[in-house]
Order: sequence, then structure tokens, then C-alpha cells
Amino acid sequence: MAMTDVLNAEDIKKAVGAFSAAESFNYKKFFEMVGLKKKSPEDVKKVFHILDKDRSGFIEEEELKFVLKGFTPEGRDLSDKETKALLAAGDKDGDGKIGAEEFATLVAES
Repeated sequence: MAMTDVLNAEDIKKAVGAFSAAESFNYKKFFEMVGLKKKSPEDVKKVFHILDKDRSGFIEEEELKFVLKGFTPEGRDLSDKETKALLAAGDKDGDGKIGAEEFATLVAES
């Protein structure tokens, strides 16, 4: 499944472009811009599974670094600072990774 099966390609392009500068990533604005906030829980779960590259059932810090590339190959890598901030925002149980429910909560909060 491709990200464009769930989200509008033009919205993805605009959102990723809006955060192309280093240290500019804001997950709340990003999830809103790509239209994820308006999606059903099932669609949010689909996006989670696309971002979970190793199919572990979690998005680990290493996968978070490439979150923008998960939406489009043109996306940049997040900086270590941005990655850690995103992990801290999403990791509610403190296990160092983001599960599907935590991801859904992160999207809903944005």
C-alpha cells in the first residue's frame, strides 16, 4: 500500500515541502496539512503500518528519522533533535518507540 492510497498526493507534497528546511518539522502542523487528522481511525492505522518499515508493530527512533520519506521519497531526513522531539511526543509509555495506539493519539492531538 502506498501513502497516496490513503492521503492526497498534492497534500503530501505541500506538507513535506512546508517542512523542507532543517529544524522546521512540526508534527501537529504536518499531520493537519497532509490531511491525516481528518482521516478515520482505520486510515490512521494504515499510515502507521506504512511508516513501520520493519513491520515490528512499532515505529522506532530510526524509522522516525525517515518519517517524511515515508510520505514521499522527496522528503528529507529529520534531524536528531526533531526525531527525539517526535519520539518524546508520541511515546506515552516510555518504551522508546511508538505503537499504533500511541500514533493514533499523536495524530488526534495535532
